[in-house]
Amino acid sequence: MTQATQAPPIGVWTQLVGQEPALAILQAAAAAAGSIVEGKPVAAGAMTHAWLLTGPPGSGRSVAARTFAAALQCSTGTGCGGCPGCHTVMAGTHADVKLVVPEGLSISVAEMRALVQAAARRPTSGHWQVVIIEDADRLTEGASNALLKAVEEPPERTVFMLCAPSDHPEDVSVTIRSRCRLVTLRTPPAEAIARVLADRDGVAPDLAHWAASVCGGHIGRARRLATDEGARQRRETVLRIPLGLRRASDVFTCADQLISNSEADASTESKSRDEDERSELRTAMGGDGVGKGVAGAKRSAEAAVKALEKRQKSRATRTQRDTLDLALIDLAGFYRDVLVTASRSGASLTHPDHAAESAQAATEWTADSTLRRLEAVLACRQSIDVNVKPRIAVEAMVTTLRQG
Repeated sequence: MTQATQAPPIGVWTQLVGQEPALAILQAAAAAAGSIVEGKPVAAGAMTHAWLLTGPPGSGRSVAARTFAAALQCSTGTGCGGCPGCHTVMAGTHADVKLVVPEGLSISVAEMRALVQAAARRPTSGHWQVVIIEDADRLTEGASNALLKAVEEPPERTVFMLCAPSDHPEDVSVTIRSRCRLVTLRTPPAEAIARVLADRDGVAPDLAHWAASVCGGHIGRARRLATDEGARQRRETVLRIPLGLRRASDVFTCADQLISNSEADASTESKSRDEDERSELRTAMGGDGVGKGVAGAKRSAEAAVKALEKRQKSRATRTQRDTLDLALIDLAGFYRDVLVTASRSGASLTHPDHAAESAQAATEWTADSTLRRLEAVLACRQSIDVNVKPRIAVEAMVTTLRQG
C-alpha cells in the first residue's frame, strides 16, 4: 500500500498538482467504487455518496472533483485517462456527470431542484451518476435545502461532490457538511507548479519558475501569468500602487486603474463567449430563419436571448469581482512582504520579484501603518463580498493606503 501511494500519478490523476495526500484518498475510494460496481465486498467507509473538497483558491478543488469523477466512470476503474469514460468526463461531455459552475453570484433553488431530479435517475452509460458543484458556498438557503434532502436519502448509484474554499467552510450548510466526507487540498508547492507549467503547457523553464513563485499557490493564476502578457502587465500596475500614492489625486487615479483593469479583464474573457452563446441559442430556436411562419420562432428566440443576456450580465459581474479580488490579494501580499522584510524573519516573500520595493517601503513605513494598510485591503475584500459597490470600496481602501 505504501508503494502504491508513493508512486507517481498516472492517467487523469496527473491533473492533481502537489496534492499527494488527497490523491491517495481519492484513488482508494475510486478502487472501492470499482469493487462495488463488480459486486465485490469493500471496507466500510471506503467509498461514500457525498464528498466535500475544500482548499485554498487555486489549489484545484474542481480539478480534483473532475479527476475523481473520471476515475469512477473509467472502464478500468483506475482513471487511466485513455478510455471513453475518462475522456468524456475530462472533456465535460459525459452523460452521467453533471457539472454545476455558478455563472452568477449564487446557485438558485430552481437550478438545484432540477439537478437533484436528474441525479436521481440511474446511470445511462457510466457506472455512477456524478454531480459536481463548484463553489458550493454560493448555494442559496433554498438551494441548500433542496440538495440536503438528496444527500440525506441518496440514490444507490449517485455521488455528490461539493467544492468550497477552505477559508469559508461555514458557507456550506452544516447539515450538508456533516453528511459529506471531507477531503482537504493544500497549497501546491511552487516546484510542482513550475514543473507542470513546463511539462504540460510548454512554458519556458525560467518563466515557469517565475510564475510559480509569484502566483501564491494558485495554479490557474500561474498559467495565466506565464502565458498572458496582459495579465503580467496588470499585475505590475497593481504592485506599483503602494509606492505610487504620493498626491491626493493619486487615490482616484489608482482606484480607477484597479476598477478599469478588472472590467477590461472581465470583458475580454466574456465577450466572445457571450456572442457565441447568443448565436447558438438563436440558431437552436430558429430565430435566424427566414420565410413564412417564422415570426413566432423569432419572438421566442428573442425572449430566450434576453433571458440569456441577463445571466451573462450576472456572470460578468462575478468575473469582474473575481478579477478585482485577485488584484486585492496581490496588494495584500505586498504589505505582508513589507512586514516580513521589516521583521527580518527570513520568511519567503509573496512577490520576490518586488523585493526591492518592499524593502524600500519597510524603511519608510512603521509596522503599525503597514498593518493598517493591510487591514484596509482585507476590509475592502469583505465589503465587496457583501455587495458594496466596488468603486466605493476601492476608493475608501486606497485613501487608507495613502494615509497609512
